[in-house]
Amino acid sequence: MTGCIQPGPEIIRTGTELRSMPLLPEIRLYQAGDPISMWQQTEQAAGRDDLDPPFWAFPWAGGQALARYLLDHPATVLGRRVVDVASGSGLVAIAAARAGAQAVTAYDTDPMAAAAIGLNAAANGVTVQAVCADILGGDGPPPPGADLVLVADAFYERDLAGQVTEFLGRCRDLGAGVLVGDLGRRYLPYSRLSALASYDVPGLGALESRDVVRTTVWTLSGPPAPG
Repeated sequence: MTGCIQPGPEIIRTGTELRSMPLLPEIRLYQAGDPISMWQQTEQAAGRDDLDPPFWAFPWAGGQALARYLLDHPATVLGRRVVDVASGSGLVAIAAARAGAQAVTAYDTDPMAAAAIGLNAAANGVTVQAVCADILGGDGPPPPGADLVLVADAFYERDLAGQVTEFLGRCRDLGAGVLVGDLGRRYLPYSRLSALASYDVPGLGALESRDVVRTTVWTLSGPPAPG
């Protein structure tokens, strides 16, 4: 991991449980049972009250769908150099590594997420480089040689969604493939996406308004629609 100071992994280990997901029995993650309780625990352990929400402690719907797609379609990543944006737990990055990617780099701005990515990758016996940095800022193309960019569950706020969409467009213009996992949140750029597959993702009662959520994997297919 580079780009930030790593918090103690014991915060993650003691506040979560290592387990798989119904849609992804091949992968285990350090998962929390309750978002608010996990947030309070991490802030108490860190002695701070301004930490980001623990997005890294849960397998979100878009990430699960995209991870399932990569495992079911390994040719998508086989031998490729992959970048996972807003990686959270590292679920999508881990799936890419398991499916045969040549190298996988996972970016997140939260140092707790970067720590969780390292722990989760080790628990699944794969190598993922976790980088604590804002890859969306500035010109922000993918690292030299990256040829597949992945992102899931990053379209829930207008400004963030705009940044992500612009970044993915730049990546595509530079020749990288782009895959997106999302359940259809408000700021998803539908006009620029083509659906590849959809999954019913179960077990989301603690995170969403319903337990099973229909979630789609998309590819970025073209420039913005005019006007």
